[in-house]
Amino acid sequence: MLISEKLAEAFNGQAGRELAASNQYINIATYFDVESLPELAAFFYRQSDEERMHAMKFVHYVAEAGGNVAIPAIQAPPGGIKTAEQAAKMALDWELEVTRQINGLMDLAIKENDHIAQDFLRWFVTEQLEEVSSMDQLLSVIRRAGEDGLLMVEQYLSRAGTPGEAGEGAG
Repeated sequence: MLISEKLAEAFNGQAGRELAASNQYINIATYFDVESLPELAAFFYRQSDEERMHAMKFVHYVAEAGGNVAIPAIQAPPGGIKTAEQAAKMALDWELEVTRQINGLMDLAIKENDHIAQDFLRWFVTEQLEEVSSMDQLLSVIRRAGEDGLLMVEQYLSRAGTPGEAGEGAG
């Protein structure tokens, strides 16, 4: 076995949190769908898919390293989204929390002297910079536009694609 039981358990927990994030992003996406804001909805549906992919990276890693895969129960995402700003703030707060979680996993891998796990986690460490930056930028644009200017946010997303990836286009 290339992974300790403690690290496998921590990675399983993170897989569960990534799946919970996927559900949270579906919740946010449907808020924008109901509000007839298709670019914002599509952005958050893509985020949901990405979070599921992150969860699967952890699952595959644990399995390939010979650990026991045991995904924890997933809590329902918080409901009651009232504004676009609240939705984007929830997303930013989540990404900041995930950054703390990933850093904690890296600390554990270092403590356990697990170099393979450290290499695996480096991708997530770098990914969190992109995730936090993207959500921070989107929140800033939504705040600037205001609730009455969300069609400008839609135009912004259709032109720029994912915040933080200007010039790459939506996709």
